[in-house]
Amino acid sequence: MNAWIWLLLAAACEITWAIALKKSDNFARHGWSAAAIIFMLLSFVLLARAMKSLPVGTAYAVWTGLGAFGAAIIGIVWLGDSRETGRLVSLALVLAGVVGLKYFTPPDNASGGQESSGAEK
Repeated sequence: MNAWIWLLLAAACEITWAIALKKSDNFARHGWSAAAIIFMLLSFVLLARAMKSLPVGTAYAVWTGLGAFGAAIIGIVWLGDSRETGRLVSLALVLAGVVGLKYFTPPDNASGGQESSGAEK
């Protein structure tokens, strides 16, 4: 599977755990707390998979950018967070940065041409 797909899945998990963490009420609601922890771990696993062939800076910036953007949009739409113009413009800039990183990142395996076998030199 393409590293960008792994990264999008990781970002979706990032958004999910952030919202679950909010809904957990400081870990008082155990179902939401468990969901936050599970999706957090899954997000890290998927990010690590994407980093096998994407540059670390690109992968991390896209992961956090999409996570922040998605969580903020869900907060605005479903949780009543502020829709202030400055916030929306700032979120658009985050998304523009993510799109720019995708556009200007060389094709998969550009960070050495090989996926790690687990045995580092």
